[in-house]
Amino acid sequence: MAQKSRVLVAMSGGLDSSVTALMLHEQGYEVIGITMKTWDYATSGGERKTTGCCSLDDINDARALAVDKGFPHYILDIREEFGEYIIENFTHEYLAGRTPNPCVLCNTHIKWDALLKRADKLGCEFIATGHYANVRHENGRYIVSKGIDESKDQSYVLWGLKQEALARTLFPMGKFHKTEIRQMAFDYGYTSLAKKAESYEICFIPDNDYRGFLKRRVPELEAQVAGGNFVDTQGNIIGKHEGYPFYTIGQRKGLGQAFGRPVFVTHIDPQTNTVTLGDEEDLDSGELYVRDVNFGKYAQITDGMEVTAKIRYKDAGSACVLYHEGNMLRAHFPVKVKAVTPGQSAVFYEGNDVIAGGFIV
Repeated sequence: MAQKSRVLVAMSGGLDSSVTALMLHEQGYEVIGITMKTWDYATSGGERKTTGCCSLDDINDARALAVDKGFPHYILDIREEFGEYIIENFTHEYLAGRTPNPCVLCNTHIKWDALLKRADKLGCEFIATGHYANVRHENGRYIVSKGIDESKDQSYVLWGLKQEALARTLFPMGKFHKTEIRQMAFDYGYTSLAKKAESYEICFIPDNDYRGFLKRRVPELEAQVAGGNFVDTQGNIIGKHEGYPFYTIGQRKGLGQAFGRPVFVTHIDPQTNTVTLGDEEDLDSGELYVRDVNFGKYAQITDGMEVTAKIRYKDAGSACVLYHEGNMLRAHFPVKVKAVTPGQSAVFYEGNDVIAGGFIV
């Protein structure tokens, strides 16, 4: 088999990235594996679960696979960059009353940048990851589209990638279903890999307790924000809460007290340490605005373009119409959507193709 291009594969030690490396190696690419160390779990203050990525065990698993297949493997320590940008942003956003999207920021500003810099040093034409998405070149643009397995699709967290990065990116997982990937691991002879559990947590919060993380990160926070008011949609005080950063838009459970009926967090005001509670219909919105817009399939869009919007990772999508508003986009929803959450991403699709994305304001 003729040797194909050299490719740097991001290997977390998990199923998807490992099969990505195995698949490209089998296809004749000159594979170089790299595992990025983003966070010290010992410093997170929480007990690490068996799921997740990039623990010492995961790093060892990635290296063992590379040794077994005879290709190089490196560990890239990006803890400093990750902490300064992702962790600080995560903390800042919650303190600003917003709900952050760390995976989008990490992909856009940390991981791809780190991968491409190392790829250049190692003479790699491409980088590859285990994301369930596709990328293609059409009409002069590199276009991210949904993976075939829509239940695992990760195009939502890739909207921020620039054209220059996409031009050198491979997503082998995008053409397969998760069940096929597990079978491939069995077929390659890696039974323990095929049985690995999936990771659903934020990588630096392995216990999935973001409240605890914020309290450990900002020790004085709890004392500063405790005892704020729950108010109703008319501004009447109806209770006390633990502090505005510990709530998210749409939250119903975990409010700490009963109100005689189901109520939902509808607004968070960090200036007054106030959390507004309302009925489910109070979560309905007919429009939203996004900042830091990155365009995908088209270099620009025309006002009045009809698209589908996903306003959270597991959102099924809703029809909307896009308009320019200065440096932002405004999305109008003919049928209102629930729990528009500042800080989260809104990603706009034409069919399966990513048109644009941005952070909800």
